[in-house]
Formats: sequence, C-alpha cells, structure tokens
Amino acid sequence: MEISNNYSTAKVWNTSNKNVSKSSEKSKWKLTDSLKEKIVDLAKKDAQDNVYMGNAFMNLRKTEVSKVAPNRAALIGKFSQSMNSGNMSAMKEVEEADKKWLCMLFGIPYEAKYQGTGTGSAIHVYNEDGEEVLTYTGGVGWQEKETKAESQVHSALKMIYYEAFSEARKALNSEEKAGSINKDIISQGNFDMKA
Repeated sequence: MEISNNYSTAKVWNTSNKNVSKSSEKSKWKLTDSLKEKIVDLAKKDAQDNVYMGNAFMNLRKTEVSKVAPNRAALIGKFSQSMNSGNMSAMKEVEEADKKWLCMLFGIPYEAKYQGTGTGSAIHVYNEDGEEVLTYTGGVGWQEKETKAESQVHSALKMIYYEAFSEARKALNSEEKAGSINKDIISQGNFDMKA
C-alpha cells in the first residue's frame, strides 16, 4: 500500500458561482437586541421546565449558526453527484486534482486539496479564509470542520443563554426555599394570629 502526503490544490477566486456564497458575505452576523431577548425568554422557560438548552433554543442556535456556515450540503452534494454518476474519467480527474475540475466541483471561493493515493487519500475543502470546512476520507466519509465564525456564534448564544438560565434558576430556587420555609412555619403552628 502506497500512501503519499503530496497535495494537489485547486483555487480560483475571480469567477462566480450562484449556489455557493462567499464566506465573508455570510460571516457578517450580528447579535441583535431582539435575538438576545428571545434567548433570555427561552432560557427562562427552560429553567422553569428544569431543562438546560431545550429544543427551542437548540433549533434557534442551529438557525443562527447556519447564517455564517458554508453550505456543506451543497459541497458534499456536488462531490456525491460526480461519484454516483459512474463517470470514471471525471473521478480520475479528481484523483489527479485537475484544478479546473476541483474548482467546478466545490465552487468558488472554495479551495480543494487532494492528498495521497489509494486508501490513504483524502480531499480537504477550505473556505476563502483558509479554514478547512470539510474533509473526505474513504474509510470515514465526510467530516465537517467548524469555522471561526461558527464558533463565535455558538459562543455568543451559549453565553447569553447560560447567564439567563442561571439567573432564572437562582430566582426559582429562592422562591422554592421561601415557600418551603413558610410551609414549615405554618405546619409547626409557630405564628401569632394577633400580630
């Protein structure tokens, strides 16, 4: 078995592809006041339900992160379509990392690198910032790599949620403790009706 670490690279920046947007256009995400309020409301509701990061928050987070994420499904779809076409000459071009083919396959502004031969081969897909967004290896399949922009959105949302959830749980625990103390006093008969 021969494994090579040689990389072939495809990179084209000056053409356009309507299906894949530039990551710099997608990374202009803003944490708005209305989004903050929505996260706080979800955290308070989850605190009442005693559930940390419930489905509604997880769905919101997924939606917000997708606003800055590369369209990995489109990238994977393009590759899968070419593999399923049975066009062996096209696959041979991918294996040889013909620059024009890889650029057409993955779209602009992405860069694809083909590494190695045989079972030790892999395809790495990078965004215009040089961040790896996808890797394909024969034995494993596709693996997604989180970008810095995606990590920043995750962090911002989780921080706001955590703070709101913690405050809501403290308030609920204080209410429960106060209610418990009042019940104990009443049940023991330690109160003066004249006062």
